[in-house]
Amino acid sequence: MKMMSGHEIKQVWLDFFAERDHAVAEGASLVPINDPTLLWINAGVAALKGYFDGSKIPENPRIVNAQKCIRTNDIENVGKTARHHTFFEMLGNFSIGDYFRDDAIEWGYALLTDPRYFGFDPNKLYFTVYPTDQDTKKKWLSLGVPAERIIESESNFWEIGQGPCGPCTEIFYDRGSSFGPDDIALIAEDIENDRYIEIWNIVFSQFNAKPGLTREEYPELPNKNIDTGMGLERMACIIQQTETNFETDLFFPVIKHISRIAGTPYDGSMSFKVIADHMRTVTFAVSDGATLSNEGRGYVLRRLLRRAIKHGRTLGIDRPFLKELVDTVVTMMEDSYPYLSKTKTFVKQVIEKEEVKFLETLHQGEKMLESLLKGDSDTLSGQDAFMLYDTYGFPLELTEEYAEQHGKKVDRRGFNTEMQAQKDRARSARKVIRSMKDQNEAFIRFKTPSTFVGYDTLTTQSPIIAVFDVGIVVEETPFYAESGGQVSDHGLIVHNGNAFEVIDVEKLPNGQFLHVLENGHGLKVGQTVELRVDQDARTATRAHHSVTHLLYQTLRELLGDHVSQQGSLVGPDYMRFDFNHFELPSEETILAIEQSVNEKIMTKTPVHVELTTVDQAKTRGAIAEFGEKYESTVRMIDMGGTLDLCGGTHVDNTADIERFAIAHIESKGSGIYRITGLAKNKVHTIGTFMKGLDDNLEQLHNKANQIIEAADKQGITLDFDAPKQAPVRGSYRDMINRRRDVEALSQAVKKLERDFHDAKERATLKNLEDYLNQAINGTIVLKTAYEDANMVKGLADRLMEHLGDGVVFIANVSGGKLFFVAKSKTDVHAGNLVKEAAAKAGGSGGGRPDFAQAGARNVDEVDAVIDYVKQVLS
Repeated sequence: MKMMSGHEIKQVWLDFFAERDHAVAEGASLVPINDPTLLWINAGVAALKGYFDGSKIPENPRIVNAQKCIRTNDIENVGKTARHHTFFEMLGNFSIGDYFRDDAIEWGYALLTDPRYFGFDPNKLYFTVYPTDQDTKKKWLSLGVPAERIIESESNFWEIGQGPCGPCTEIFYDRGSSFGPDDIALIAEDIENDRYIEIWNIVFSQFNAKPGLTREEYPELPNKNIDTGMGLERMACIIQQTETNFETDLFFPVIKHISRIAGTPYDGSMSFKVIADHMRTVTFAVSDGATLSNEGRGYVLRRLLRRAIKHGRTLGIDRPFLKELVDTVVTMMEDSYPYLSKTKTFVKQVIEKEEVKFLETLHQGEKMLESLLKGDSDTLSGQDAFMLYDTYGFPLELTEEYAEQHGKKVDRRGFNTEMQAQKDRARSARKVIRSMKDQNEAFIRFKTPSTFVGYDTLTTQSPIIAVFDVGIVVEETPFYAESGGQVSDHGLIVHNGNAFEVIDVEKLPNGQFLHVLENGHGLKVGQTVELRVDQDARTATRAHHSVTHLLYQTLRELLGDHVSQQGSLVGPDYMRFDFNHFELPSEETILAIEQSVNEKIMTKTPVHVELTTVDQAKTRGAIAEFGEKYESTVRMIDMGGTLDLCGGTHVDNTADIERFAIAHIESKGSGIYRITGLAKNKVHTIGTFMKGLDDNLEQLHNKANQIIEAADKQGITLDFDAPKQAPVRGSYRDMINRRRDVEALSQAVKKLERDFHDAKERATLKNLEDYLNQAINGTIVLKTAYEDANMVKGLADRLMEHLGDGVVFIANVSGGKLFFVAKSKTDVHAGNLVKEAAAKAGGSGGGRPDFAQAGARNVDEVDAVIDYVKQVLS
């Protein structure tokens, strides 16, 4: 069996099946797209369901993937067992109506046992089959598997919710007597144990599970399919020969980081494992677009974070620390998932905000819970559990964990009763709040009519017909009150030379417009005032509103009629439009949308407004605005493409919009996407939406300068020509170009780093002969001052290559720190040598007999360390 990293195991898997004509499919997002049956992608096949039920046909019927998965049905077991995780990677190979049982089993056996691949000892493998699936049993026997290592089990039928299912065969690896008794009943009876580890499940997917049907009634799939799953973490545990999955390279870097933060060595305890597991899950889930909330998948993430915080406190960490672990998770996983490096800043912000918020109440809540658990009762009441949830933010599951530690239970039914009662109260409160707003007594009594004239003019003179604490109502007003997604107008109301700023306009219960004033003292009923709407803001708002309609029309044309409006905001600075779609449109599609809208603008189509009834408008195919309620008489807008019901203000001709640019597009979750756009002269403000990219450019330029300065200090001259940035022209193309600018500069900086590294290596090679001349009796002991630790290790490698048999020891001083490297091809144990040497300078480290490294901070002891090592090796 070959030693491999988690990333290498994954690559061997993908390469093996790619060589057998499988298409390597990119893993799907953890957040399911257009699949309401799943909270998370929870299996390798979950993202391929359409292929298995026959609703979609793949280009290649053979597929292999490595799929991120989340399963949270047994969170409480994480850390208690060797293998339970909330986030894991499932390696899968799939056949959609192509090969079936024989090939799947033959390839599986070859991949596991052939020395060219994983090289498992065949005698350590056991196999389970479904009792009626004798074809599978015969196939294993034909490969030379002894009958006593093939076990029939009723549990060997795979299904998870509705969708593809069928009999399966599982492959187990025997870890040996040190992990448990020699008893295959552990496999037959599906008993959790640490000796016989399930590593692979091959499902012969023949049926389609349907709600309400028994297994015998499931209909056949259009084709017989193969669906397999191998847990990467389990394979890593076996191949890397660790006690549990948590000591593999897929977890242990995070655990070591936790240990450093806590100042406590890792002892295998549950808290280390829970934090490491949950941080992997949250990092990936938030990177894939999930958000924190109080329901659904958002609640799952909040629960995981709060469990991690609680376990941090168990380790003595009483400050926000989880965001620090994100960098380690990203470093550990970015070889397979490069996108993590792009999302980590946001992930850290999300985690930090949640952690700070929770810690504010956690301490008080813990004190309260400890007090409640001191009682004589063996059950914490549902009322108390809900109080902890409602007041201190304790998830029920966290309270249950605390209670379990005290040997008590929680009245879950009582908790649920309290939760439902709160929901009922909230619904009633919403009705009361709405009623109170509408039924302000003064507003209710006020029925004097007021007319909106702002469609035709932006200034008018009108008498005041009502004065309220916050503002006034006039007989006629050009000011628009916020509705239909369009913000209210701002401007001035002038009386006797005194100007009063209008900061908001609201509709009153009887339809009048209330002008909210910054300071309206002195205004009285009967006074005639001049009303002046901010013309520039209204002009920009009109353009943004009209272009919103053109955008909606274009989205339906280019993406499909399924697109519907899910919300909007129209103002003077920009417009926002939310719509549903099954995927984020590509850059090419976004550019096509932008271009199509601009083409509509350039048609110079007059905008026609018609007053009609709702029924007549619907009969003519008019589209209503999202969430808007209409009077019996409505305004219908015709821009030459669609008819829209809209009470907002619009341009007179599409040419008045002048230009349109998409500044940003983002997912709002659950298949909802948001476009932010700019019209008219506001397209020139698109640069404000590129701040994040510009920050990246600045960081890269700073990094390049730092590299050049470091090289100058070492007497190295580097050539660096920063790529030119594309000019900003007011289009989504600017966003694309800026991203490409970042990528081009990133590549240039990477090249600069390589050039610096190569230059340092050349400088090292110049000194190689001098270093070799210092060899005494096959040993070289050096003091160096390289800034890069990798240079030190590389130097040790080259010295050993020239030395042949012998010992190399290097003490490197850089940045106020000591770094030691030792290599040995003699009976001198490099790990012991480095450990003892580092101790002389207050450091620690160690390693293998042939290679080891260590660190220390007491640089003043470097000469003493050198003398000590020379004495030991003499």
